[in-house]
Amino acid sequence: MRSRYLLLWAVANLMLVVAVRAGDKQGAPLQTSNLRFTVLKDDNNKPVRNASVVLHPVGKGGGQSRGGFQIKTDNEGKASSEGLPYGTLRIQVLAPGFQTFGDDYQIDKPEMEIEIRLKRPKGQYSIYDNLENEQQPAPTAPPTEPKPH
Repeated sequence: MRSRYLLLWAVANLMLVVAVRAGDKQGAPLQTSNLRFTVLKDDNNKPVRNASVVLHPVGKGGGQSRGGFQIKTDNEGKASSEGLPYGTLRIQVLAPGFQTFGDDYQIDKPEMEIEIRLKRPKGQYSIYDNLENEQQPAPTAPPTEPKPH
């Protein structure tokens, strides 16, 4: 099972490199980076395990290109990927019980460490809450039975 996961990871990395190289018209040597991610809970700095870190290359116009892939964090909230080409990379992090994180990063160094802090979802508000309270009739007392004389 682990060898299958490693093979899938290698194929995904290769596809990402090929996709970016195909868009490189000058044929300059491809510079690559090794990325290390740490995903933490924003409120207590504890690691978020098994979070999905989704990587998508970003085109020159700012649009998301095809060929992205996903990695998972370990028990220490860490994940890594090697051989990613320089350029803009859209990183999304998803984990149950947390707000989805997303941002674009400029990959321009051979080694990069990226720390991501996930926040808990906030309470949701609705304009309809007040309307529902205003339109409901006032509670009435339960009907009483007549007392026998």
